[in-house]
Amino acid sequence: MKTAITEMFGIAHPIIQGGMHYVGFAELASAVSNAGGLGIITGLTQKTPERLAKEIARCRDMTDKPFGVNLTFLPAFSAPPYPEYIAAIREGGVKIVETAGRSPEQYMPALKAAGIKVIHKCTSVRHSLKAQTIGCDAVSVDGFECGGHPGEDDIPNMILLPRAADELNIPFVASGGMADARSLVASLALGASGMNMGTRFIATKEAPVHENVKQALVKATELDTRLIMRALRNTERVLKNSAVDRLLDIERERGRGLKIEDIHDQVAGVYPRVMIDGDMDAGAWSCGLVAGLIHDIPTVKELIDRIMADAKHIIRGRLGGLLDGTEETAPRAVA
Repeated sequence: MKTAITEMFGIAHPIIQGGMHYVGFAELASAVSNAGGLGIITGLTQKTPERLAKEIARCRDMTDKPFGVNLTFLPAFSAPPYPEYIAAIREGGVKIVETAGRSPEQYMPALKAAGIKVIHKCTSVRHSLKAQTIGCDAVSVDGFECGGHPGEDDIPNMILLPRAADELNIPFVASGGMADARSLVASLALGASGMNMGTRFIATKEAPVHENVKQALVKATELDTRLIMRALRNTERVLKNSAVDRLLDIERERGRGLKIEDIHDQVAGVYPRVMIDGDMDAGAWSCGLVAGLIHDIPTVKELIDRIMADAKHIIRGRLGGLLDGTEETAPRAVA
């Protein structure tokens, strides 16, 4: 399947594994790339640029296919040494960077000078247009369904993706709620050139996280996520657990007067305790509504091969059959 995204990044399938804190290590990124998608190392999970350089080298040993690095731009008062991280990416020969968080405009000259393709994650059309204006090569359009930070507009992908298609001149992928062949075909129909999966890739054999995390995703339904930090305009979608319940109680008590310090215990230092130690109640951790579509824990290759085979069946079989009166029943996607 060739799209503008597969051509831009030199990959076989229009499937990207987005950056995820304490998930996007070399093991997962290389597995996705080896299976024909685009694997992404999460840059800031590596505490120093030197550690990122080593992680890039590890990934290089595991795959000869293209892979990228995620750089999430944080507020200035807590900004990591981004120029040094970019230098590690450049010196590691990585040619694709997924940016997220704040605008990457300040760092675009350095990225472009290194010949790096930039795909920026956006939660709105206006931010996508800004990314296009500053020279991003593509955008990842992140709908309200997503795990992590969906922005403050609450626009789901059925509306957001065609709006992006109406406005953008650069390619984009769909992000948020992506799990299977149905997600991919729908995204393509709505104007995207591929899809970005986050939560779904956590529930794979190669994802270097505790088994408790994978089983929690299999057991969860689309009703088991919660939105937190709305009063701070830093909304995050997370999996419900006892710590999240306590956090929501605090938010109700504090109302508009909520401060980040009030919920520090529920959000600070959570990811190592969840992803490495397997403590499912350690705090709030990002999870998308797509949990309701996750029913197994395949290898990355099994997952991507299944998505591509089922996508072709849907396009050529069911949808093609609608035109000539020979509609086939679409396969039930085991996600």
